[in-house]
Amino acid sequence: MSDCTTYIAMDTHKKEHKVALHYPGDEQIVRFVVKNTARDIKKMVTRVTRQAPADVVFCYEAGVCGFTLKRRIEVLGCKCAVIAPSLTPIKPGDRVKTDRRDATKLLAMLMAGLLTEVHAPDQKQEAARELTRCRQAAQENLKRLRHQLLKFLTRHGYVYTDGEHWTQKHLRWLRSLEFEQPLLRDVFDSYFTEMQHCIQRLDSLDKQVEQLAQSEPYKETVGLLRCFHGIDTLTAIGIITEIFDFGRFSSPGELMSYLGLTPSESSSGEKQHKGPITKTGNKRVRRLLIEAAWHYRHPYIARSKVLRQRRKDQPQWVIDIADRAGQRLRKRYWHLINSGKIPCKATVAIARELAGFIWSVFREYQIRNQEKAA
Repeated sequence: MSDCTTYIAMDTHKKEHKVALHYPGDEQIVRFVVKNTARDIKKMVTRVTRQAPADVVFCYEAGVCGFTLKRRIEVLGCKCAVIAPSLTPIKPGDRVKTDRRDATKLLAMLMAGLLTEVHAPDQKQEAARELTRCRQAAQENLKRLRHQLLKFLTRHGYVYTDGEHWTQKHLRWLRSLEFEQPLLRDVFDSYFTEMQHCIQRLDSLDKQVEQLAQSEPYKETVGLLRCFHGIDTLTAIGIITEIFDFGRFSSPGELMSYLGLTPSESSSGEKQHKGPITKTGNKRVRRLLIEAAWHYRHPYIARSKVLRQRRKDQPQWVIDIADRAGQRLRKRYWHLINSGKIPCKATVAIARELAGFIWSVFREYQIRNQEKAA
């Protein structure tokens, strides 16, 4: 970065931000507080740009303010970077933490070029991401409420033993329950009514997500991912709206590392030790890939009716990559199981390789689009 650049780091919060500022050629660091409102942010940026001799660069860690603060600053003509908190260097011996010190440390690391910037989606992309995350939250709420209902019934001696839960037969059994105490009936009705509401809300969100997947610019890329065994519309749109630009990963290993699917390591000298996966980066895509990876423990049938319907009208090169993935991952899963790995570890390893195949699909897709444009 240029020596004439003015650097500003912010420790952001819901109501106000602690700011550390350094003008070029000045050894002193200016510190102040700004309220988290559009008016105060604009006044602060205008005042700084008026005094700065050249470019102004802002930064803050990803968190409660999302990307709205970044957009407000960039509209005023300044550059703003959103930093990945998990990749910010930390001194183990530094035990004093305050907002003011955090802003000063962030400023020093920004000036030294030690920070990793987060990929920021545009407003339309962020809106699509919020929809898929809302659908996931609704699914988790339904699961939580079902658990509460079952535990309530178990405490009072009502245990269903005639099959799986939440089937039509199970729901009929729930509706036929009778309670001696009127208060217990009221509690059960409250749980059951809330569960019905959650189911209706989830169905409504599923339809909205399906409509999003069939709209531009997602329809084509969702179709590519649906060629893979274990990936249908909801999983595909979830992966795409969380990552968007696969081209920012120069290799499949970078994507695997971003998703936290690579093994951690603690090696020194002659000692080498590899531990569990790092679990850094995007946990939602990691969960979706692990769920999809469980399908590869079953026999891979490329000509199955469901898979043929999903692959209808899709390019042959995508189907070829998906077939190679299906054959390899099925064989790899059982090789790991027969080698003594437990199923959950084997599945995570399959999810890691599945991420590599997905990267290769989007890489090929971008290359072909560039050739068409040329």
